[in-house]
Amino acid sequence: MSTEDTTPMRTELSSLGEFGLIDHLTSGMKSGNKSTIKGVGDDAAVVDAGKKLMLISKDLLLEGVHFDLTYTPLKHLGYKAVAVNVSDIAAMNGKATQILVGISVSNRFSVEALDELYAGIRLACDRFKVDLVGGDTTSSVSGLFISITAIGEVDKGKIVYRNTAHNTDLICVSGDLGAAYMGLLLLEREKQVFKANPQMQPDLEGFDYVLERQLKPEPRVDVIVKLSEAGIRPTAMIDISDGLASEILHIANDSGLGCRIYENKLPIDVQTAEVASQFKLDPTTAAMNGGEDYEMLFTANVNDFEKIKSISGLHVIGHMTDKEEGNYLISAGGSLYPIEAQGFNHMREVE
Repeated sequence: MSTEDTTPMRTELSSLGEFGLIDHLTSGMKSGNKSTIKGVGDDAAVVDAGKKLMLISKDLLLEGVHFDLTYTPLKHLGYKAVAVNVSDIAAMNGKATQILVGISVSNRFSVEALDELYAGIRLACDRFKVDLVGGDTTSSVSGLFISITAIGEVDKGKIVYRNTAHNTDLICVSGDLGAAYMGLLLLEREKQVFKANPQMQPDLEGFDYVLERQLKPEPRVDVIVKLSEAGIRPTAMIDISDGLASEILHIANDSGLGCRIYENKLPIDVQTAEVASQFKLDPTTAAMNGGEDYEMLFTANVNDFEKIKSISGLHVIGHMTDKEEGNYLISAGGSLYPIEAQGFNHMREVE
């Protein structure tokens, strides 16, 4: 009798991670249509639409994974669902024009609850001049599932990818970093307090900025306009959804380069630093790995330094290097620390 083990091999999703899984599932797929300019591997797919390029992006939001309705108002959720997709289109130097919305919802939600969700979707559509042109609705066994597909456009000569940075390029970022993560930590803390004692009211007074950055992020479409007006075309660009460390590694690895980021150049809001202190957390950790800031991270020619410095809200935080030099954060004291992607992993094992 054979004792050979015939148990089918099983590879855990957590061993690959989100981006490793995407690479694994799509590695053998090739585009067969001439109109497909860029498929998997950037913030949006790129399709030749004649005079312009069409940009297409999709995001999935699942209750219990991407959002917690204990502290996320449905109107804010609807707004955020649109905003993060608008951000993906902007990261290609384009403008979002239409969205499609798919939702799967259980019977624990009322019509009035879905009205609130769509009030947020409409608000975002009005703000960013995006048309809701279709979608799908179906039932769910439990929870809420939201799927947004965003469509946009960009002139053929202005498209920006994440794999086109050059050695010595400046590394730049808009706004400030780490606030959204601090907002999340506050909300999670107060949720635990409430679970322990439902009579306790949440203690969130004075934290409006970090809470808004978590619950109602604003895509930085204004950055695209400012750069264009200043005559600056980024050499590579990506929006910060999974943390600065993860995103700069996308640009560096996809461009075949290394990078240096300087800790003392990271833009961190005062309130972010204060909340980080409450949680005994280094603000730099929040800035590098927190995620959901939805700021723009881009590289630019070193000759554009003065132009970039003249634009309010933009910060030069480092530069690209040869690949052999690796990817490092240089601390305020001059020490080098390897940059590692430690942002939120949707494929993590649940303990």
